[in-house]
Amino acid sequence: KEPSCGGSPAVAGPRAGRGGAAARAPRRRARSAPAPRRAAPTAAPTTARSSSRSRSTCRRTTPLCCAASSSGASPSVMGWSAEPTPPPGAGPSRSRSPAIRRTSSHRLLQFSQELKAGVSRAKQISQDLTKRFTRTQSRAALAEPPQPPPAAHPPSGIESALAARAERRQRAQLDRTKSTAQRAIKGLRFISGNTKASNNAWIEVQRNFDRLALDGRLSRADFPQCIGMMESKEFAMELFDTLCRRRQMQSDHINREELREIWSQITDNSFDSRLQIFFDMVDKDADGHITEAEVKEIIMLSASANKLARLKEQAEEYAALIMEELDPEGLGYIELWQLETLLLQKDTYVNYSQALSYTSQALSQNLAGLRHKSPIRKMSSKLSYYLEDNWKRLWVLALWIGIMAGLFIWKFIQYRNRYVFSVMGYCVTIAKGAAETLKLNMALILLPVCRNTITWLRNTRAARALPFDDNINFHKTIAAAIVVGVILHAGNHLACDFPRLIDSSDETYAPLRQYFGETKPTYLALVRGVEGVTGVIMVVCMLIAFTLATRWFRRSLVKLPKPFDKLTGFNAFWYSHHLFIIVYISLVIHGERLYLILDWYKRTTWMYLAVPVGLYVGERTLRFFRSGSYSVRILKVAIYPGNVLTLQMSKPPTFRYKSGQYMFVQCPAVSPFEWHPFSITSAPGDDFLSIHVRQLGDWTRELKRVFSAACEPPMNGKSGLLRADENTKKTFPKLLIDGPYGSPAQDYSKYDVLLLVGLGIGATPFISILKDLINNIIKMEEEDEASTDLYPPIGPSKASVDLDTLMRITSKPKRVFKTTNAYFYWVTREQGSFDWFKGIMNEIAELDQRNIIEMHNYLTSVYEEGDARSALITMLQALNHAKNGVDVVSGTRVRTHFARPNFKRVLSKVASKHPYAKIGVFYCGAPVLAQELSNLCHEFNGKCTTKFEFHKEHF
Repeated sequence: KEPSCGGSPAVAGPRAGRGGAAARAPRRRARSAPAPRRAAPTAAPTTARSSSRSRSTCRRTTPLCCAASSSGASPSVMGWSAEPTPPPGAGPSRSRSPAIRRTSSHRLLQFSQELKAGVSRAKQISQDLTKRFTRTQSRAALAEPPQPPPAAHPPSGIESALAARAERRQRAQLDRTKSTAQRAIKGLRFISGNTKASNNAWIEVQRNFDRLALDGRLSRADFPQCIGMMESKEFAMELFDTLCRRRQMQSDHINREELREIWSQITDNSFDSRLQIFFDMVDKDADGHITEAEVKEIIMLSASANKLARLKEQAEEYAALIMEELDPEGLGYIELWQLETLLLQKDTYVNYSQALSYTSQALSQNLAGLRHKSPIRKMSSKLSYYLEDNWKRLWVLALWIGIMAGLFIWKFIQYRNRYVFSVMGYCVTIAKGAAETLKLNMALILLPVCRNTITWLRNTRAARALPFDDNINFHKTIAAAIVVGVILHAGNHLACDFPRLIDSSDETYAPLRQYFGETKPTYLALVRGVEGVTGVIMVVCMLIAFTLATRWFRRSLVKLPKPFDKLTGFNAFWYSHHLFIIVYISLVIHGERLYLILDWYKRTTWMYLAVPVGLYVGERTLRFFRSGSYSVRILKVAIYPGNVLTLQMSKPPTFRYKSGQYMFVQCPAVSPFEWHPFSITSAPGDDFLSIHVRQLGDWTRELKRVFSAACEPPMNGKSGLLRADENTKKTFPKLLIDGPYGSPAQDYSKYDVLLLVGLGIGATPFISILKDLINNIIKMEEEDEASTDLYPPIGPSKASVDLDTLMRITSKPKRVFKTTNAYFYWVTREQGSFDWFKGIMNEIAELDQRNIIEMHNYLTSVYEEGDARSALITMLQALNHAKNGVDVVSGTRVRTHFARPNFKRVLSKVASKHPYAKIGVFYCGAPVLAQELSNLCHEFNGKCTTKFEFHKEHF
């Protein structure tokens, strides 16, 4: 037992009253001496209990107890005796005289009084210190500040900082609500937190372990591949080091049991456990504190795992930002609870570009009346919505198929009733029926690519009945029908008609001499004839053009060895399509030298082709002359990351266009024959034209090269982009333009709400729409204000109204702009892509004071929100925007989300926010997502009151 601070059991009475070293020396000896035996085991229990309370009080106020013990208090208290120990068997009560007992009682009473006085002084000192350490009160505010005792000292700066941090920690613990704890469970995941998925993943991890750990031990270098984190290898190896450091393992190899334990830790559903692992990853020296250097290191690691090169370059700046936010006391480190607070409350910083807010009640109201339906009513509803969405396509396809069927049956019956049927049979009827459909389709296939005509028809009433948005799809559908027709026509001729004609008897052949000559022809003679040669030429040219126009060849999905790799890409598609000139010339000759027809008016091929071919030739001629009249001057050039070239040029006076439209561009320095379509990214109200060109093929690569040569290197203090403008000394290459041409997005103003979705460079047609939307709304507001100011005053100062002025104002048509809101979703893979439209997006965000446009950027290279690899980036994003108003990923005022958007959730939120609205969904990008969006629009049209109409851009 430790001796009481009131005295030592081995110290005599006189020694206890001395101060200084004389009082402290016996205590040191008493600690080492054996404890004495009880002198009075039958002492009064009240005294023992009071002594015990005094000892506990002494322990709580140690400095004061020491002061009391040195003031002369007797050590023979609390049941301990200062007299010699009596011999065994002697009664303790008899060994003391009444005088001794009175002296002991008097000393005990005196010590108790002194002890109480010391406790009172300790309480007073404690209260005084508490008042002095309170940060919310200043000394000047106190009228009579308490005088500190001589032994007390004012708190130092480090003590004040520690006290302030302790106060913040208490507030943070109180603020940790149940909702934030629930959100935390979903955050900071290393591996999927789902138990079933985790179990299935562990089976795969075991397989990888058996494959990689040949000697039963897995190396550090193979750990990322084993747990499926090869794309973030550095992060996985740092995780390995952290978990091994926690287990105090020095080896770079682990066995199966250790891997199982590590796996259970990183897949733990406990947020606190995952938070501790993440904290330990940052805290390299395991001292429980995170310094700014350690924060910088983990930022660089997270940036590397998420392919954010710019964030890696600015790691030091962002580390200082985190320390400034979490360490306002300036202690130079942060602790676990501070990191937890930032993770749980990061949403409070994110008040920009929030996702659509909606409630289950609003969604229920939107779905009202559509849930309780019988199966028959549901099927009828789906059918009606399908017909409503596709009636234009359906009636055009039905009409086209009906015309083809009618022509085929007409020719089939016609040749079935002729003599030639007895010689060639059904082969000739099928061949002639297919030939008639080929005449129709070879004429129709030119109409969908007459872009000027279609652009003009879009502005007429014909747009209400014809699906002009599907012109390219219809062009492809007709091409497929031509392939079928060629197979039927040429196949029956070569494999059936000709052999049966050659094998026919002389008597059977006699009626056919007027068509084939007196002598029965051979198979080779039939093929070598004008009809046969032109037919073979057309088949070969069509085969080449059709093959190189397929998606696999046009988009270079087929990898061919050199030099055959030139057969893939846009150039191969472009030049092979010009074989149609040979095809149409051969077709006209072939139609004029038909077998079995002698009368010229029955040779109808030229009749089918006259109008479409004339229209198409006229359009190409118009392009040739119009492109020369559109004289443009390059105003500005910029080359952005991701191999994107931005060209800003002067706007010809006669060039009028709508947002969403595109134009064709030719650069003679690259190729004098190639024209390529590009969306116009400037708004109609701008005094210039701009396009964004991404390098995807050899033509765009060469275009970027020739304009890069005219650009100047960046100057000090400016961005590293290559730029040039009118003041550049070098000469820009000449550029020719033709257009504008219509697209689905140009009709955006017909809808109440817009949902614009762009993938990568597919955002270009929507940038112009967003700018035009803001400009139109601003103009409408200005016109309303101007019309209000123009009304003449009525009152005592003017007895009458100027009727001419009033009629002029009221008769002026008022601008009606139907669109009220727009939601823009841009999905890209590279951080540098945000530079393409950085200035435009900042301009829109600044002008949009009424929150008409809601913009969302999605970066797929960053792991989804909640993943441990992107947790620090999410915190940085929230902090930097709260302080500077700029997103750390995009460099704009628009928030960047991570991974891919859930478009089903997006459409449900838009539908709940805009019930009974007509919403236009416009998409430009890969075909896979187009199909998903189209299906979602059809699904929501069948179950909510909002009407979605889907449109995809085609070039």
